[in-house]
Amino acid sequence: MKRTRITISALCAGIAIGSFAPPASAQAYPTKPIRILTTEAGGQSDVVSRLIAQGITGPLGQQILVDNRGVLAAEAAVKSPPDGYTLLLNGPFIWLAPLMRRTTTYDPARDLSPIMLAVTAANFVVVPVSLPVNNIRELIALAKAQPGKLNYATAASGGTPHLAGELFKIMAGVDITRVPYKGIPQGFNDLLAGRIDVMFPTAGSATPHVKTGKIKALAITSAQPSALFPGIVTVSDSGLPGYESGTMTGVFAPGKTPEPIIRRLNQEMVRVMSRPEIKERFAAGGLEVVASSPEGFATAVRSDMARMGKVIKDAGIESD
Repeated sequence: MKRTRITISALCAGIAIGSFAPPASAQAYPTKPIRILTTEAGGQSDVVSRLIAQGITGPLGQQILVDNRGVLAAEAAVKSPPDGYTLLLNGPFIWLAPLMRRTTTYDPARDLSPIMLAVTAANFVVVPVSLPVNNIRELIALAKAQPGKLNYATAASGGTPHLAGELFKIMAGVDITRVPYKGIPQGFNDLLAGRIDVMFPTAGSATPHVKTGKIKALAITSAQPSALFPGIVTVSDSGLPGYESGTMTGVFAPGKTPEPIIRRLNQEMVRVMSRPEIKERFAAGGLEVVASSPEGFATAVRSDMARMGKVIKDAGIESD
């Protein structure tokens, strides 16, 4: 297949609520079951989808089905009719894929309509207890003193831990070698054993190891300190000003879905995500509820594409 040639600027410019179709009546919507497509059973997007589905089934008066489609979820969503009956819930790979994959055939600016940014997850910068550093400044200094010697673990190419690591290398001006693993658990095993020097895992996945004292959390990658992880400073405040990385998970509809349908879905989803018990459940897993407007989600996507798009280009990242 030919690679879809889409520039970063074109993608960012197109992800906007203005791409909705002209207003149409949504009074009769919905009249049949709605599907939410996700990538994997048991993953973060699957869990978020099921909680949203349970919450909006009653108000919408229709069954909400969660359909795990693997890597084909986005392709299936963009090919669906823009009628509000097929939705997509996923994270950054959906809008960054065209910048990394030769086989991507959709344009997120044209083919996806943002509904709601549901949750965000920050990453930790973690090191083994044996590494003689205790903050980001010391890590940067060690990496500069030993160029090419330190390494960092990632799982999937183009995933958030990979992009967070490459962004760190670029902004800090250090040479740290990437070591890819089949999954984050394998990376943790080698980090605990001291065979890996640095990781950028989600804060939620790293916290159990940090609490037992088996690894050190030097900083969190969010722009601001997180109430979920008190006492953990940001990378930006501890030696690398302006650094920010993390995972956003949100809901899309196919491009040109009528705006009244987008608004109705956003209203019901925000109501669900704003419940205290839902926020507490996500917080337990290291996720912060955002429950944004469609415009807020579109803005967040544009910002992420601009920041990470440059990292992808500068680091020459391609995903399988």
